[in-house]
Formats: sequence, C-alpha cells, structure tokens
Amino acid sequence: MAFETTATRIWKRLEPADRLEAARALLHEPAPDALAAALGAVIRARRLRPQVARAMPPDQQAKVLSGVLDPGEPLAASLLVALHLAARRPLLCAFLDALALPHEDGVLKEEADALPPPAADKLAAAVRELSAAFPAGQVHAYLNTLLLQDPERWSGLAEVEPGA
Repeated sequence: MAFETTATRIWKRLEPADRLEAARALLHEPAPDALAAALGAVIRARRLRPQVARAMPPDQQAKVLSGVLDPGEPLAASLLVALHLAARRPLLCAFLDALALPHEDGVLKEEADALPPPAADKLAAAVRELSAAFPAGQVHAYLNTLLLQDPERWSGLAEVEPGA
C-alpha cells in the first residue's frame, strides 16, 4: 500500500469536508500547543491580528483552518489525530478489534506496548475488514496516520496490498 511520508501530505489529500471536520474537532478540545499552532495558521491565512483571530467564533476559525493546505507538520499531525479521535472512532475500534489489540474506545492501552507488532497476515485481514465496512479514503488516511505515528509498530501496513 502506498502511503504519504508526512502528515501534511495526508492533510492535503483529504476532502475539504474532512479537513473541516478535523479542524472543528481540534478546536473543540485543543491541546494548548495545538491551539496556538491552529490560531497561528488562521492568523497567517487571513493576515489577522492575533486578538482578532482569538475572538473569532470557533466555527469560523475551523473554516479558515480547514482551508490551510500547509499548516506545518506538527499541526497537520494534530489535525489528523483529532479527526480520527472525534468522528472516526468506530473505524479505530474496528481495526484494533480485528487485530485483537487492547484498546479503550479506539486508543491503544498501555499494555499493547508490550505486544509485538501485528503479523502481516493479521494486518491484511484487518485491512480487508476495514475496507469492507468503511470508505476507502477514510481507511487509507487512518492507516497512513498510524504508520506516521508509530512506524515501528505499523511498518507491516506498507506491505499490505490494497484490497488484499
């Protein structure tokens, strides 16, 4: 499976509606550093003074942020995580369940750190299950995001053939 090598490239490939959903999710419950980066991107995109950007309603901030195609690598990664942890939790849960990995609502539990990376055949089967249940673009964005977040654990995903 061919994956992008940066979060920014994944971000650019998302549909505008998905970018808006990610921006809304990030701004709904932002980490302080992610909020600062998001507001910085809004300021640069609209050439605003910082106090004007901070005073904008969150939905308007999200619309502006979703239109920024190069938000920077850390912010793009935060946006992708926010997208998946907000609206796409069923996809996360389905994948981790298919791999029989311990998780809490789609987030790996600490005990999963002690487990070896999933075998190639199990990854292929889990990807097949996801591909049958969710839109291809969502599956690909999620798997690519996983690979970027933890290349050691998920390196086997690069060997999985699409539709395998």
